[in-house]
Amino acid sequence: MHVVRLAVQENALQSAAVNEASYVPAIEETGRGWIIEVSGAVVAFAVGNRVTGNVWALFVHPEHEGRGHGRKLHDAMLSWLFAQGVERAWLSTDPGTRAQRFYERAGWQYKGVSPSGEASYEYPSLGAA
Repeated sequence: MHVVRLAVQENALQSAAVNEASYVPAIEETGRGWIIEVSGAVVAFAVGNRVTGNVWALFVHPEHEGRGHGRKLHDAMLSWLFAQGVERAWLSTDPGTRAQRFYERAGWQYKGVSPSGEASYEYPSLGAA
């Protein structure tokens, strides 16, 4: 998964705080992860945090973009988060990127710019709307 994360050209990983070891607690302790494989290789993944409602990660390898992988992972992750009782999912992403446009098309509500300069979004559960 980290290979996919590092391959993205937009929203590039800036912090060394996220490394391969970061995925285990994000998936096993506070959330759940999903992957899409092609020929045995991970080409896309998502990780959602059931404790905070945060979309911790949603990335598609650049060579596999435009095939619906991101939307499939997005929908599975949101369904799971809301089934866990999360009332509002949230995320942040670099402004002016395709990721930002992806989330807006998927129905995420723009909430402003975070202190780190990222665009912040929320997605209310169907029950909370």
